Amino acid sequence: MDVHITLGEGRGDLAAQVYRQLLDAILDGRLRSGERLPPTRELARRLDLSRNTVALAYDRLVADGFLVGRAGAGTFVSAEPVRGRAAPKGVIRPRPLWRGIEPPAAVPPAPYDFRAGMPDARLFPMQTWRRLVARELRAGAAGYADPAGHAPLREAVSRHIGISRSVHAGPDDVIVTNGAQQALDLVGRVLIEPGACVAVEEPGYWPARLLFRSLGARVVPVPVDAEGIDVAAIPGTARAVYVTPSHQFPLGTPMSLARRAALLAWAERRSAVIVEDDYDSEFRFGDRPLEPLQSLDRAGRVIYVGSFSKTLLPMLRLGFLVAPASLGPALRTARKLSDWHGELPTQAALACFIDEGLLARHIRKATREYAARHAMIAEALAADDRLRPVPASAGLHLCARLVPGVSVEPAPGLAVERLETYCEEGAPQPGLVLGYGGIARDLIPEGLRLLSGSLRGP
Repeated sequence: MDVHITLGEGRGDLAAQVYRQLLDAILDGRLRSGERLPPTRELARRLDLSRNTVALAYDRLVADGFLVGRAGAGTFVSAEPVRGRAAPKGVIRPRPLWRGIEPPAAVPPAPYDFRAGMPDARLFPMQTWRRLVARELRAGAAGYADPAGHAPLREAVSRHIGISRSVHAGPDDVIVTNGAQQALDLVGRVLIEPGACVAVEEPGYWPARLLFRSLGARVVPVPVDAEGIDVAAIPGTARAVYVTPSHQFPLGTPMSLARRAALLAWAERRSAVIVEDDYDSEFRFGDRPLEPLQSLDRAGRVIYVGSFSKTLLPMLRLGFLVAPASLGPALRTARKLSDWHGELPTQAALACFIDEGLLARHIRKATREYAARHAMIAEALAADDRLRPVPASAGLHLCARLVPGVSVEPAPGLAVERLETYCEEGAPQPGLVLGYGGIARDLIPEGLRLLSGSLRGP
């Protein structure tokens, strides 16, 4: 373990300086129990000190119980637990707007896990993915990369979304991101002025709502009905509107074609931008998907955002955005200034995964499994007269509203999310959001039995 020690100006007590800095490193936890220190001769040479000076500091730490010498092995931090010192609390405070930004409490994992947004990692072809990533690592690509992303991946993504979602985009229109959340962050940095009004769906995707608020935007919730966002309720001052039209999150209903046309007309009249998040729409079990807003847009006012978190794995952090050409340079610059670029081997592996047809094959296989889980849960929700299921034919979750007077009590072993989590404070909509990506099919019946037992009321 290399230890950084800085000696003060002047002669002073050099052994005491070495002692104090090593002691600080141990107490702070930078040197952990069991770690080996450099030999006294080596450390003395690096510090340009006599060996006796360093040995004196070591001996004092051994006498105090912080170090232990092992014959023929060296000197180690004591195996006895050392209580780390807390960092100073400090007086620096974040900007006031951060005081009101706090994500909802996470639902902890449980044996019967109905949390939303979790794909089944067991369905992912991990061996194939390891092979592709290993191949890219062996290629030994080094140096900085294009902030817009690996060129073959941008080309593969443009083909994939063109075929599967009818999105009109070429490789130059695509910017690869670390998930959809970074895509939204880049859009916000480039387009949203502090204090500007951004309209979001209600109920809606809280990570987007909090992100826009963190950028200084005035976020206004707009109600969603059976056809999608209520365009007439969007504030006239809104400069941007964030929507999930293909599979509204969390309700699951698609935006009607008439409502899509009305939203595009609103954006044209108001000189506003539409951020279209194609949330969770890869897995479809019934209806033919409607045209995305991006493909219906004729004025260049739609930014299309997508992610591979559900089709692949959330930990891979792979997403993208498709923007009008007028925004391309600014978005690329914003990406470069935030983290320069993403992880090149992973991007290159995904390009191969798409080009070799492996992504399409994986989606087909996963869709069959998710369709079976979807059907089991939909049937159970429809059979319970305390619930009013919201029809949905895609995605990895289902939503049901609670009949007035019905409440939910926590049940041991059951993880389920409440619809209120996705609503602005003060406007609750009692209901449940049940994901089926994180629970095996054979566990669903018992999980639903626990859920039914947790409902109280009429």
